[in-house]
Amino acid sequence: MGGVTEAWRTRLLELFSGTADGRPAWVTAIEDGDDGGYFGPDSAAWAVHGGMPTLVAGIRALLMQTLHPGAMAGVHDWSRYREDPLGRLTGTIRWLITVTFADTATAIEQSERVKGYHGRVRGTYLDARGEERPYSAGDPELLSWVHIVFTDAFLSTHRIWGSPIPGGPDQYVREWAKAGELMGVPTPPRSEQELREQIAAFRDAGILKSDERVAETVRFIQHPPLRREMLPGYRILFAGAVASLEPEYREMLGLKLPALGPIPLPAIAATRVTLSAVGAALGTRSPSEEAARRRIARVAAARSDVAE
Repeated sequence: MGGVTEAWRTRLLELFSGTADGRPAWVTAIEDGDDGGYFGPDSAAWAVHGGMPTLVAGIRALLMQTLHPGAMAGVHDWSRYREDPLGRLTGTIRWLITVTFADTATAIEQSERVKGYHGRVRGTYLDARGEERPYSAGDPELLSWVHIVFTDAFLSTHRIWGSPIPGGPDQYVREWAKAGELMGVPTPPRSEQELREQIAAFRDAGILKSDERVAETVRFIQHPPLRREMLPGYRILFAGAVASLEPEYREMLGLKLPALGPIPLPAIAATRVTLSAVGAALGTRSPSEEAARRRIARVAAARSDVAE
């Protein structure tokens, strides 16, 4: 069993970080810097982004992003997700982990790097009314949509499968508004109610759209080119993401509440078991959190020496 667990651990670390030990250069760099970062060990952001439900949150966020035709056009026209899906995944993870755990200068630098990529992403798309509209990845509307569905996905999945959030859901939304500001989101929500209102505003304005392009992307998310031994676990996590969605969005995405295998095993319970197994394989703390704690301890010790 030890060999099987270690093999799983290696595969998972490669999937999330791009390296077998989970310590690419950008994770090691989290230990550098001269401040505690935007958040900290007692923050809601650390609790949510350091938890296993993030594995489901990423899937849910991708599914929801497809419903905005402008965001969908950017992915379809510019993203290399079909040729290098894991490269795109690790790039997103790098930004999330860096903003959450790194010092403020590194978080800003990483956000500016991503915004630099966004500057090249532009084109046109057909909106939900069939009218052609221009888009760029830096459009306030697209930035807002991506931010709120991201925040909603991580909050919703953590509430189902995670531990209590320090300060509660409002605290997480308020803290993660900083990430939105770093990416240029004009008015990121600062409470759970504001988050729900902003998502509903997109729906009520008739902006969201489901078409064959969305269906094609959903099929790819459902059946990604993972290693064979990873597929059973991923199928359960995908089922959990679908189960976590509100019924109206499941319907727009053409998805149904899943039944796993010949016996309809509830997706929520199956996901809980799978996340527990993944957590056991990976350990209780990520290399990123460990690096951040070492940086914070070093900065605190240096300030204590100065004070003395």
